[in-house]
Amino acid sequence: MKWTLTELRRYQEEPLQLALSLELADAMIARFPEQILALTPVAVKGFVTYDRGDATVAIQVKTTVTTPSTRSLTPVELALNFAITENYLSDPAHLDRYDENEDLVFELADDRTPIDLDEIVIENIIEQLPGRVLTPAEASGEAMPTGKDWEVIEEGHVADEEKTKVDPRLAKLKTLFPDQDEKD
Repeated sequence: MKWTLTELRRYQEEPLQLALSLELADAMIARFPEQILALTPVAVKGFVTYDRGDATVAIQVKTTVTTPSTRSLTPVELALNFAITENYLSDPAHLDRYDENEDLVFELADDRTPIDLDEIVIENIIEQLPGRVLTPAEASGEAMPTGKDWEVIEEGHVADEEKTKVDPRLAKLKTLFPDQDEKD
């Protein structure tokens, strides 16, 4: 669904009410194949207002995203429920109406540049995905996978044996200062 500021002028008195179900799975999987494995229909509820040449999109988004675990690549379902409020304007002189720290403002090239609801929702879903996604078993502390002569360790983890292991080439240096304690 797309609108231009020119089309939204008719909603100066009363906002355009939205209650939609968007099918965005194919578009999101094609665009973000490493992050999105599946997506349920996206429920969108809210409104679009037009005020003195600017449009505001204020919506609530609900969906379930299937994304790979960042540890094992096992599919994990994440329920998302979040609000979006974005302001669109074609006249840069209107920027002073908004607080740059609180309001999300996009400048359009002109009154005929479309505001694309699908694009707004897609971008915000991707922004809502956490950087670390774990299956319930992984989150509860289940042991990492291992195999013959290999194991998975998380970044920053140093095995206990590596902490105590001394390089044989440096072992003789320990005898130079026998009175000093070993430090971890």
